[in-house]
Order: sequence, then C-alpha cells, then structure tokens
Amino acid sequence: MKKFFADFKAFIMRGNIVDMAVGVIIGGAFSGLVTSLLENIISPIIGCFNVGGFEGLSFRIWKANLTYGAFISDVVNFVIMAFVVFVIMKGFMMMMNAVKKKEEAAPPPPPSKEEELLTEIRDLLKAQSEEK
Repeated sequence: MKKFFADFKAFIMRGNIVDMAVGVIIGGAFSGLVTSLLENIISPIIGCFNVGGFEGLSFRIWKANLTYGAFISDVVNFVIMAFVVFVIMKGFMMMMNAVKKKEEAAPPPPPSKEEELLTEIRDLLKAQSEEK
C-alpha cells in the first residue's frame, strides 16, 4: 500500500500534471470571462435586432420547447474560446520558432584552454606513434 501512495505522489508531483492543473483552472476562469462577454455584450447587441437576444429564440413542437437560442449562444462561446486558444498557440509557436532559430544561428563556443591543450597532447601522441 505504501508503494501505491508513493507512486501516486510521484505521479501528482510531476511537472506536467501540475501544469495541466494550472491550465484547467485558468481555462475555467477564462470560460467565465467569455461567457460574461457573450451574455453582457454580444447578446444585448444582437438583442437590438431580436428582442431577448439569443435566449429568446425558441420554438415549440408538441409539448417540447426547443431553445435553439441557447445552443447558438454556446456555439458563439465555443468559437470565441477556440479563436483565443488559436491566437495563444500561434504566438507560442512563433516564440518557440524564434528561440529555435536563435539557438541554431548561434556559433559553437570556442574550445577552452583545457580542450586546446588536450588536443595538442593527442596530436603529439599520435605523431609519436606514427614515427615508431
């Protein structure tokens, strides 16, 4: 049982799990922000053209009331979040490419004095072994 909890602790403490947890928390907060944008800004603007905004859009089939306005609201919410995630990932990838290009463009550092001395010793030993 101790091994089980030790494995669980190692699993939880790995960096990518913690990063994922932070991402989920920030994503939840961002979701609330986008929902607020939709309900408080976008829906009232659309409400100027349609009384009640998205939420008022519905129709009735027998006893079922189909509120397709709520679905449209969720689709707009998804599109906004997907766009923001796309922009963030695009910026992240541009930054990673810039760092990678910078690393590739940097010339290798010159050999240290120690390395130069060892190279000279190697060459001298090689020359001595060829003379024999």
